[in-house]
Amino acid sequence: MSDPAAPGALSLAERSRRAVWHPCTQMKRHEREPLLAIARAEGPWLIDTDGRRYLDAVSSWWVNLFGHGHPRIREALADQLATLDHVMLAGLTHEPVVALSERLGALSGLGHAFYASDGASATEIALKMSAHYWRNHGRPQKCEFVGLAGGYHGETIGALSVTDIALFREAYAPLVRLSAALPSPDARQARPGEDAAACARRAAAALGDYLAQHHERTAALILEPLVQCAAGFAMHDAEYLRQARALCDRYEVHLICDEIAVGFGRTGTLFAHQQAASAEADGRPDFLCLSKGLTGGTLPLSAVLCTDAVFEAFYDDRAARGFLHSHSYTGNPLACRAALAVLDLFEQGIDGTPVFERNRATAARLNELCEPLSAHHRVRNARQLGMLWAWDIDDAGIDGFSGAYHLAAREQGLLLRPIGNTLYFMPPYVLDDATLEQLAGGALRALDAVCGA
Repeated sequence: MSDPAAPGALSLAERSRRAVWHPCTQMKRHEREPLLAIARAEGPWLIDTDGRRYLDAVSSWWVNLFGHGHPRIREALADQLATLDHVMLAGLTHEPVVALSERLGALSGLGHAFYASDGASATEIALKMSAHYWRNHGRPQKCEFVGLAGGYHGETIGALSVTDIALFREAYAPLVRLSAALPSPDARQARPGEDAAACARRAAAALGDYLAQHHERTAALILEPLVQCAAGFAMHDAEYLRQARALCDRYEVHLICDEIAVGFGRTGTLFAHQQAASAEADGRPDFLCLSKGLTGGTLPLSAVLCTDAVFEAFYDDRAARGFLHSHSYTGNPLACRAALAVLDLFEQGIDGTPVFERNRATAARLNELCEPLSAHHRVRNARQLGMLWAWDIDDAGIDGFSGAYHLAAREQGLLLRPIGNTLYFMPPYVLDDATLEQLAGGALRALDAVCGA
């Protein structure tokens, strides 16, 4: 696979192909499709080693909220690096992790935060906490989980058990204890005469039927509120969350909201599950999993927040009743300072404009600019929620739409990576009008290049 050619004689992309095993990638494809070698980034732009600029329209795998190199986040990191880079969190503590936990708690209404470095680890933590909670309450048989069809919660072994995407888990099936996958409330599956809310209620009825039979062995339901991103940006009505919360309460089952991708403003509210709040209930889950946008795309960090009732189930003199889970970089001070800077931006706004006000204006303008894309003869199910857009592409006769479109978009100066036949945008929150025009126009031109006008 490699030869002794000196690294200096090769391009950065070729050196990477020979030395790096890239994630979520069949490496052989890069024999014919060169890797895009990025030298630096600024705002919503990525700049390659030849100086060409690409609009980061997927926020570097959904993590970058306020653009690359944001001065407030950069300044916070520099300040923190000058005082404390890292210290173990077992038996010690520090100001950034305490301040971040306090602020996340105030924003979510949930208590003690447990930290890790990535979304899959957050899923693992929530699953383990839930099962251990029931064990500590003398109900160890409640150790099974249920998720939704098309759900994605990470690719570690525990996370794969509640991930319903065959491509990711079939090869590891012998290692995984598969969980039940119930019908998704995906609004694209609405029957004739149904609206999104009715579709959600029908899916919730299936959940109710399942829990009525299996609640004695079910520890938790895990779901991605409002949008199942890896399932082709399947969007659903908040009615499903309201019904799921009520059913979990009725049958004594935890509700885990995986907001790793959809948290921090992506759906139009700080947390997606907040859109399920009603006069009767606040819609809070028992566990809230956060990552990706938590640090604005600067450093790896994830968090699991839980109710006080969950925390109290572990509070005991006996070590075996504690939650004995750890990561070396748990609560890293640098990552926590980056997250605090992100929360500051949500409080203070962008250039004096509140973040959600700016995002609503951005979404309205991009919807207008994307009307020709949504009307394209190959497009089905155009949809948008908050700062998320998706279109299903009829790719009949196209070999490998996703890869072909990715390359065509690069020719337009855009970083876009369709999921299967679904084209989507998940851009940073800092796009100006000219950049929005480039995104909408370039995406349409790329579609014409791949599918024909």
